[in-house]
Amino acid sequence: MAKIAFGMGSSHGPMLSTPPDMWHLRAGADRNSPRHFFRGKVYDYPGLMAARLPGFAGQITPAERQKRYDACQRSLDALAAKFREMRPDAVVIIGNDQREIYRDDNTPALLVYTGSQIENVPLSEEQKAKYPPGIAVAAEGHCPPGGAVYAGGSGLAVHLVQSLMDQEFDVSEASQLPKPDGQVHGIPHAFGFLYRRIMEDNPPPSVPVFINAGVPNNQPRVRRCLKFGRALARAIQDWKEDARVAVFASGGLTHFVVDEEFDQRVLQAMRDRDEAALEATPEDHLLGNTCEMRNWLALSAAMNAAGKKITMADYVACYRTEAGTGNAMGFVCWQ
Repeated sequence: MAKIAFGMGSSHGPMLSTPPDMWHLRAGADRNSPRHFFRGKVYDYPGLMAARLPGFAGQITPAERQKRYDACQRSLDALAAKFREMRPDAVVIIGNDQREIYRDDNTPALLVYTGSQIENVPLSEEQKAKYPPGIAVAAEGHCPPGGAVYAGGSGLAVHLVQSLMDQEFDVSEASQLPKPDGQVHGIPHAFGFLYRRIMEDNPPPSVPVFINAGVPNNQPRVRRCLKFGRALARAIQDWKEDARVAVFASGGLTHFVVDEEFDQRVLQAMRDRDEAALEATPEDHLLGNTCEMRNWLALSAAMNAAGKKITMADYVACYRTEAGTGNAMGFVCWQ
């Protein structure tokens, strides 16, 4: 029977792949945005600044940006080293799509990719030109310049679909990635970042598992994400192959408004294996890209079900404006 060997959670935000002296490229977009989500409310930038006085000017100096960027890189290096050390036979990756491949005609709440190949396709120059400032510069953080093709874990994936259906999770299944608008698209960046930065473009056979973290209106709720994580762990452990399987989650933590207090509360509940506290996470705190915490909730529940505990938990709040916008980065390992 298969065993869950370890788990990892990692943020994947563009600031991780952008030199800190270029973080200001996104700051302009933050200041011009009329919609900033913070603790269940929506603010324009002046309103957010007023709500977060005295502000974060001391956190966005060049020296602070460099210090926090360097801390993130050390944590990513530590996760990559642990992955090389553990050498799992297969990886299940919980991530989300941000309208990169799934569009209005199909937004699955839960989906397991069962294909034998996973393409990581670089952006074309035309695509890069359409991206907002500060996004295209980070593209190589989740896709090598020439692209890559990774092996899909089809046998495990089909088993997961069948087991999850038996556990009353009506998951969608895809053996090919969609090509919206007739264009060639690869695996979304939530997955690509882990392939590139943690698995160094050399993963074992893997299974992408999609949670619709943030696209209205069918996001799995907090309780459902926890239940899904438990079911996913059971499904992996019921696989008849003699294999050591790693389970990853991608995304988060709070962004694009950083909320250190909320992040630490969630991380502490994960350390304590306190699923009641996790279940109490307010749905209205998972707005904007903070929605990606849903991926972490599923992973945390899966690790609890597998009897794993957190052995590494690094946290770095990366700010880019005085109002506290940016990305809080988390790097966690369960063994």
